[in-house]
Amino acid sequence: MKTKIVSLIAILAMSFATTAQIDRSVQPKPGPAPKVQLGKVEKFTLPNGLQVIMVENHKLPRASASLSIENIPVIEGNKTGLSDMMGSLLGRGTANITKDEFNEKVDYLGANVNFYSSGASARSLKKYFPEVLGLMADGVKNSQFTQEEFDKEVKVTLDGLKSNEKSVTAIARRVESALIYGKDHPFGEFTTKATVGNITLTDVQNNFNTYYKPNNAYLVIVGDINPSETKKMVTKLFGDWKKGNVPALAFAKPENVSTTEINFINMSNAVQSEIVVANNIDLKLGDKDYYAAILANSILGGGGTARLFMNLREDKGYTYGSYSSVRQNKHAATFRATASVRNVVTDSSVVEIQKEINKIRYKKATAEELKNAKAKYVGSFVMEVQKPATAARYALNIARYNLPTNFYENYLKNINAVTLDDVQNAAIKYFKADKARIIITGKGIDVLKNLEKNADYVINYFDKEGNATSKPAMSLPIPEGVTASTVVDNYFNAIGGKDKIAAVKSIKISSEAKVQGMQLNLVQKSATPNKSSIIISMGGNVMQKIIFDGTKGYQEARGQKKELAGKELEAAKKNISLFSDEAYRKGTLDRIEPINGKKAYVIKLDKKEIFYDMKSGLKLKEVSTVKGPQGEVKDPVEFSDYKEINGVKFPYLMVRSMGPMKMNFEVKEIKINEGVSATDFQ
Repeated sequence: MKTKIVSLIAILAMSFATTAQIDRSVQPKPGPAPKVQLGKVEKFTLPNGLQVIMVENHKLPRASASLSIENIPVIEGNKTGLSDMMGSLLGRGTANITKDEFNEKVDYLGANVNFYSSGASARSLKKYFPEVLGLMADGVKNSQFTQEEFDKEVKVTLDGLKSNEKSVTAIARRVESALIYGKDHPFGEFTTKATVGNITLTDVQNNFNTYYKPNNAYLVIVGDINPSETKKMVTKLFGDWKKGNVPALAFAKPENVSTTEINFINMSNAVQSEIVVANNIDLKLGDKDYYAAILANSILGGGGTARLFMNLREDKGYTYGSYSSVRQNKHAATFRATASVRNVVTDSSVVEIQKEINKIRYKKATAEELKNAKAKYVGSFVMEVQKPATAARYALNIARYNLPTNFYENYLKNINAVTLDDVQNAAIKYFKADKARIIITGKGIDVLKNLEKNADYVINYFDKEGNATSKPAMSLPIPEGVTASTVVDNYFNAIGGKDKIAAVKSIKISSEAKVQGMQLNLVQKSATPNKSSIIISMGGNVMQKIIFDGTKGYQEARGQKKELAGKELEAAKKNISLFSDEAYRKGTLDRIEPINGKKAYVIKLDKKEIFYDMKSGLKLKEVSTVKGPQGEVKDPVEFSDYKEINGVKFPYLMVRSMGPMKMNFEVKEIKINEGVSATDFQ
């Protein structure tokens, strides 16, 4: 009976479609832009200059406050990082409450209160909001800066800088800013160990007293509030916040290069290249061609269906994603096109990115592309305006940028009014393919040879601080008499010597790593002459096993077992001892390469490169070339923190990089000649 009902509905639907006689060969005319109904906004200004914006919404019994201080950016020079440090120290105790009492009270109320150099935020349930807003106001007005907390923050800052020194992405962003804006621009400065060392507690206090003022600030309150009562509460809490004259120092306007060039930053540990094609623009919210610019960018690189993504990922398989952005700003706006690509296709990726930028400049987009870009913005805009926080954010933008009061009411109308000519004109104006910096952070020895073949662009070299430097050495001459075999001998001597190594008949290594908050356990067992067992587990569940008994073996994952065969079996048989480095004698000593401030011998064997410290003899890294979803990729493992067990040194930290993700395997236990049995290899 149910089947008959479904069939009847289908027949009726077909009947209605026939009766209506719609001509589906003709595209229907677009309807009018949806009418935007923003939430009601109420505003007032305190005598001290603090501008307050309130949006009432009673759907949920909660409220939030956001303070934004709109000072002109400041050049901090040899004390860069000062304002960030001040922001981090805000709220760590006031004249009225200690740091611990403050944190305990916020936790008890189930609230959230944060402070930063350009403002503060707070949110909580409605019934606790007056008390939570009071805590935020106290921190804003009366923060105390102690030497103890200052010293702690200095250490945290220095630790963060140290951890980023090997991060290709962090270095890429830092040098990009220095080059695009210039080091004499607030956006081009970056924090270093030296600048942190120049900052004192007095500097922090002076920064707070000088720049943290209400007369350049906006307070936005959203949620289940009564505007009249909230106004009284805000007046009481923030009315005594003293205003002041905030100094505004002039700085140079960023300039583009006269002709496109490649700026290369060498990172010897890079397994992929970070590419940014960028130029400065003059664009801010509300400009006449703002709408055309954001639609042009949407077509070029605004998402997974845009041109850059479809070219570099879907067509070429060079990367997991390529995007572009138009960053409007009152002080320094930019256009950027980006991609993180495999080393071997760095030069090709540059060509394709530039091709797409030039294409949208010199050839009109299609009507279909423009229609889809508009639909994307209309859809997201309509969804956003349903949220009360959006009304508050829009009201804040109108105040910050001195926009017409009906700016957002006309937003969709202005989006829909953009033509194909407007898109092309905006692309020509803002996407400066002919006056852009192509900033590449990567491994010079792998990518420069091919980049140099492109005669279109001059290559300039910069260090990790954004200073001009010379071309990195591609390799150093190998000393006479040094071979792959002598390098391996030096390694064995470095870890304990032949006699100690010969006494090792079995090894068990247990290590752990954190992956997205989950603990990953790795247990490696090996026994003479060449038996091996690798078991990876998470939460007590075995995720993968690789077993080899000296002649045969298998892999097992997710309950699926596969016997080792072909190249996999041959590779397992090549490990002729407990220490796999013995097999590397058969490789070729390829070069000497700088790595993390050290010089390393590099042995090549099949599709693997092994790096040994020239000075200590210890192994620093292994890089295997494996097949991935996007073609061949590098699989690097770094070794450090060597410790001695029974006279033999083992690395206690192994860092494995998988694209942008790093897994730090920390060794928890090593057993020699115990903890291993024949059953482990069955």
